[in-house]
Amino acid sequence: MTEPARPSGRTHANEPVRPSGSARPDELVYMTATDALAAFADRTLSPAELLTAVAERAEHIEPSVNAFAERWFDQAMDQARQAADRYARGTARPLEGLPVALKEEQPIAGHPLRDGSMLLRDNVAGETHPIVGRIVAAGGIVHARTTTPEFCAAGFTHSDLWGVTRNPWSLGHSSGGSSGGSGAALAAGTAMLATGSDIGGSIRIPAAFNGVVGFKPPYGRVPALPPYNLDHYCHDGPMARTVADCALLQNVIAGHDPRDPVSVPAPAPIPPYTGSLKGRRVAVCVHLGDYPVEPDVVAATWDAVSALTEAGAVVEEVELPWRRADIMRAAWAHYGAIFGPIIAEEMAAHGDGVTRYVRDFLDRSLKAVAELGFYGALKIESQVHADLARLFGRFDALVCPASGTPAFLAGEDYVETPLVVDGVRLDHNLEAPLTVPFNLASRCPVLGVPSGRSSEGVPTGVQVVGRPYDDHTVFEVGAAVTAALPWYAGESWRPAL
Repeated sequence: MTEPARPSGRTHANEPVRPSGSARPDELVYMTATDALAAFADRTLSPAELLTAVAERAEHIEPSVNAFAERWFDQAMDQARQAADRYARGTARPLEGLPVALKEEQPIAGHPLRDGSMLLRDNVAGETHPIVGRIVAAGGIVHARTTTPEFCAAGFTHSDLWGVTRNPWSLGHSSGGSSGGSGAALAAGTAMLATGSDIGGSIRIPAAFNGVVGFKPPYGRVPALPPYNLDHYCHDGPMARTVADCALLQNVIAGHDPRDPVSVPAPAPIPPYTGSLKGRRVAVCVHLGDYPVEPDVVAATWDAVSALTEAGAVVEEVELPWRRADIMRAAWAHYGAIFGPIIAEEMAAHGDGVTRYVRDFLDRSLKAVAELGFYGALKIESQVHADLARLFGRFDALVCPASGTPAFLAGEDYVETPLVVDGVRLDHNLEAPLTVPFNLASRCPVLGVPSGRSSEGVPTGVQVVGRPYDDHTVFEVGAAVTAALPWYAGESWRPAL
């Protein structure tokens, strides 16, 4: 794939695609969700026209990308026609007529719930996830469900059940994981909005690898179902191609649900970006202690930071006293206390025919909790919180890379193949992203946004980390990062599929 020039001096405007009577299908599928809603409202575009373009795009692209576990195009078209009637009657809802792809891990009563596992290929969900209900109630049209790795236990997306999900920017690379199907669908133009979930970076990794936006809400902000709602590493959240679109979906899914006693009230709706960060102080930490980061990612991170300075923020580079080994010891022990037993329970019920990366995940996590214990993990976690508390005493937000490497290879599980980042051989694929620390610090909201393109043609991304439950600031800072980027607004900055 030909590598376009890196944006220079932040001079490119992210011009949205405007609908017209002669708009090509590829222009329609890369519209922003907010522009699509405006076009629906003024009757220059119908939900059925947009869905047709998205479905046709999927028919063409899916054999190569493989982002969908299920397609519901016929049912979705019926809903698109109903959405047009609502616009005609003036009763349109916040997401009315938008095609939304749901991560298959989020259950829908009466439909398959397989988590990418051959063990669960006949499993059917008995209840519906709260965010699914909220999206449908807001008028979103669920046209597809997206792929995951088996049991969502990896930072890539491939499984024996669904095969390999590939990065639309470079089919030889992975879409990331575990919300890799959602990230790939957005980048490929086969969904306007998508959902993800994140227990170690599963929203932010595919956001970075695919050049899209993903939000890990603070713990409890988006309701979930038991027992996963009680795991404070677990977060369900929105994914989109722009910060404004991600905010649109987050405003719909946030807030308390009586089925989730740890869910918290929604804040005031996330407002549009004003164009200025005057008065904001932003810290930049490229390595988060000793995480290895490749030169392309470093350069793109500083490009992103230049946008913050231009928007009026005061930016300062900082260091954090973190060791990757300590972060991962705590994470593995945490997974061994909760996530590992969930997998082991399914294997006990259905057999042990799992992928080798799942078996590796299970072995590592159970060993770690036996050695460190849940309390030992909490002590490391508490130190991470303390370090961030000191930082946020001086700064409104922290910016760091989302991953030390731009992408993984498609189909590689790195169980036996070494994963090397900037000359450092890593012990597991979850050590490459710089995301896990903020699952330890689970009350901090984190927005993943694009930062540039690597020399191999795949996107890079940064994380914007906020004070606990300060959702608005991370969206404000993230919007400033992306305001000068040309992502998806022109053909040269879309995947050449």
